[in-house]
Amino acid sequence: MLKKNHGFAHAGWAALMLIPLAALAQDAPEDWNAKFQATYVRQSKNHFNAAYSGPNSLSTEREKSYSFTATAFLGFRPWAGGELYFDPEISQGVPLSGLTGLGGLTNGEMARTSGPTPTLYRARLFLRQTWGLGGGSEAVESGANQLAGTVDKRRVVLTAGNLSVTDIFDANSFNHDPRTQFLNWSLMTHGAYDFAADARGYTWGAALEYYDDDWAFRAGRFMQPKLPNQQPLDWRIFEHYGDQVEIEHGHTLGGQPGRIRLLAFRNRARMAGFQDALDYAAIHGGVPDIDNVRGGEKVKVGYGINLEQNLTADIGAFARASWADGQTETYAFTEIDNSLSAGVSVKGAAWGRAADMVGAAFVRNGLSRERRDYLAAGGIGFFIGDGALNYRTEQIVEVYYSLAAARASWLALDLQRIANPAYNADRGPVSVAAIRLHSEF
Repeated sequence: MLKKNHGFAHAGWAALMLIPLAALAQDAPEDWNAKFQATYVRQSKNHFNAAYSGPNSLSTEREKSYSFTATAFLGFRPWAGGELYFDPEISQGVPLSGLTGLGGLTNGEMARTSGPTPTLYRARLFLRQTWGLGGGSEAVESGANQLAGTVDKRRVVLTAGNLSVTDIFDANSFNHDPRTQFLNWSLMTHGAYDFAADARGYTWGAALEYYDDDWAFRAGRFMQPKLPNQQPLDWRIFEHYGDQVEIEHGHTLGGQPGRIRLLAFRNRARMAGFQDALDYAAIHGGVPDIDNVRGGEKVKVGYGINLEQNLTADIGAFARASWADGQTETYAFTEIDNSLSAGVSVKGAAWGRAADMVGAAFVRNGLSRERRDYLAAGGIGFFIGDGALNYRTEQIVEVYYSLAAARASWLALDLQRIANPAYNADRGPVSVAAIRLHSEF
């Protein structure tokens, strides 16, 4: 369930990105709405040095990449407390190095693309039902996948259908939407959060939430893909699934709003284990290969903590820490088993550009011992595999400046500097520069 924004990020059209508080209470209750977004990202990677390369290495040569998405967010209120949403989306793009060679991949929009040919698909189709329980009311502004109106501060919300898990879980006002904020995959959500999703980042399932003023409790179950990071979903949701629970609390510190969220997830699917692949290679010879041992059901668990805090009306700070057990292959997100990130976002009001935004963040990604051993023995993952591994944590610095270029349009310049790409001290560092054009109406 979406509600008023406690941060100050300008409107993004991921389902959890809301418009500024200045619009709060200006919107009349809506029976329907229609919102739209378009985002183009162009990235360029420099040449870098590497002692060796493997099948899933980031290319050492100069490269260029682009992505484009356009989305319509169509909402309708069929009855009191009910909301129905349909989001058709079109995308295209060409990734750096075939979308390989990094744990923290450099463009969060790239997951939705399917090649250089524009592709139209259904991104979301879901129903949200809210039952009010009193405790006073608060306004909800008109936004993407959100109808203007009022809701009780104490309420139960059921969301069911086709959507993204991160539409509901692990929100953050300052680092959640690659269309308007940081681009790196390990900044838009917990790096180690292997949430259920198809290759475009969407799935089917349901989540139940309970809100009581500044507290929120939520739990959800969603479908896993049939195979790791592939498009077809496994509809046996009682056999193979991704479960998550989250506790959220809003607070005031020094007169400024903030939030803390605690997340736990548990996945069950036909996943390959790294130690199983190593044992298989020891018996049969050759390089370990997770494709040889993907059979019976396995379970992956993980945890995360997510903090956001306004320091002033124009400056916000954030941090995330996440961990997954790392015994099994990554199934639906990226190859990170533990991650720490922190940063700041600053509005441009201090220099007379209130609609501008500047952000800076640092990320430290790591791998489990089992995954390290697998990669060091020459094993290949879905996204990474250099043929060998001189392990170091992957470290990323990202900075961006988002310029309000026109009404409801932003031009952003972004730079990422990545040390030890794919956790390998024998490769890199590498720099990736980007320009992003984003419009919404």
